[in-house]
Amino acid sequence: QLQVVESGGGLAQPGGSLRLSCAPSGFTLDDYAIGWFRQSPGKEREGVICITSTGTGTRDAYSIKDRFTISRDSAKNTVYLQMNGLKPEDTATYYCAAVLGTCPLLFTPDPNTEYLKVWGQGALVIVSS
Repeated sequence: QLQVVESGGGLAQPGGSLRLSCAPSGFTLDDYAIGWFRQSPGKEREGVICITSTGTGTRDAYSIKDRFTISRDSAKNTVYLQMNGLKPEDTATYYCAAVLGTCPLLFTPDPNTEYLKVWGQGALVIVSS
């Protein structure tokens, strides 16, 4: 069964940084668009940022502006989410997801295409002083 595993979550102070990693189990990420989503208690899951299979970053959540960057390391078969300038409102569970397709496909909630997406279990990020 295909899956992705997130790591690197934890506690950070406002203004601090964290880096999340997303690594696959059972497949390589080369041909996949990889995205990060987040969900705060009581809120719907939102797409944060996505990177295409060719390495072009695409921002989705305007709230992150230029604070978050996404990158992929093919040699390590890993995608990273670098989060700088963290704010308390960034507190959420962050999910990595992969799709053999495009970032718009990954970010568009559609029950007809959900089977194409590979989700992780999530990594908790808490931003607090």
